[in-house]
Amino acid sequence: MADTLNKIFSSWFCRYSMQISYMKNKTILLASRPKGLPTKENFRFEESEVPALQDGEVLLKALYVSVDPYMRGRMSDAKSYVPPFEVGQPVSGGVVAEVEESKNNSLAKGAVVLGNLPWQQYSVHNGHGLTRINPDVAPLSYHLGILGMPGLTAYFGLLTICDPKAGETVVVSGAAGAVGTVVGQLAKLKGCRVVGVAGSDEKVAYLKEQLGFDEAINYKTTANINEAIASACPDGVDVYFDNVGGEISDAVYFCINKHARISVCGQISYYNNTRPATGLRVEPILLTKSALMKGFIVSDYASEFEQAARELAGWVKNGKLQYQETITVGFDQIPQAFLGLFAGENTGKQLVMVAERSA
Repeated sequence: MADTLNKIFSSWFCRYSMQISYMKNKTILLASRPKGLPTKENFRFEESEVPALQDGEVLLKALYVSVDPYMRGRMSDAKSYVPPFEVGQPVSGGVVAEVEESKNNSLAKGAVVLGNLPWQQYSVHNGHGLTRINPDVAPLSYHLGILGMPGLTAYFGLLTICDPKAGETVVVSGAAGAVGTVVGQLAKLKGCRVVGVAGSDEKVAYLKEQLGFDEAINYKTTANINEAIASACPDGVDVYFDNVGGEISDAVYFCINKHARISVCGQISYYNNTRPATGLRVEPILLTKSALMKGFIVSDYASEFEQAARELAGWVKNGKLQYQETITVGFDQIPQAFLGLFAGENTGKQLVMVAERSA
């Protein structure tokens, strides 16, 4: 009887292994480097077979894929803090995935992980650099948003660099995005007056009515952004969290107070420029205001991620931090979701749901 069962199991396992080996898999590659605003033509879909697992490897099924503005920089070949994507190779980024099959003793089938993975439906991985996720702590998608890179970026960029004090005025550009929504709420938790700058009346209403921002400005319908910032900040600006750059930032600089702190997180208004941007010379303002201006990358604070994530999770759990996601469904929709970032189509974190969890 035992021999018969062993034969049946062996036969089933062989058929299952062959099924994995010949499973079709979609990948999104960088087809060409964009000039200016990226288009769908800069991406290419490729279909291949999932290779058989080797010892120590896992097969990962993508559940949620993150698309982020910083990826635009990696599409260019300019030197930066991370290597550029290679033409003809998969685009990659933050992905929440489920272990579909395992030959790795540390990761069992059904485990959920977070990692920097290629834009693929299925990925074979050696397990190094993956972070286990507890599905009971928060929705899985949150680990790419408020409990992941965007939330940590807001946490360190505001609380560590700018150290806001009760009663101060905090201005946030890109305020309705994944980072900006968290920055504004953290500033409110610290007792600050918060002014957000966003790109639609709907986003302005969301910031004020749901997230508790004191003021919000639609820069797309504002005739004079300098006057709008000055009017919204009658006591000046003590803290500026900059996600955008450009004319919005120039307007804020003219309003900063003595000892203001400026956290430079992103410059999305420049990402698709084909020529170097020109604008305000900010150094005289920083000098006369004794102001601090600091650029940062969230990985600068990697040693403190665990503690920060615990704090963010606690604030989410007790309702002190609200969070909104824009979730597009379907692997084929990843490029369009990415392109939508530059048209301001998302409120909160933009994600793509690729598959549902099996377990």
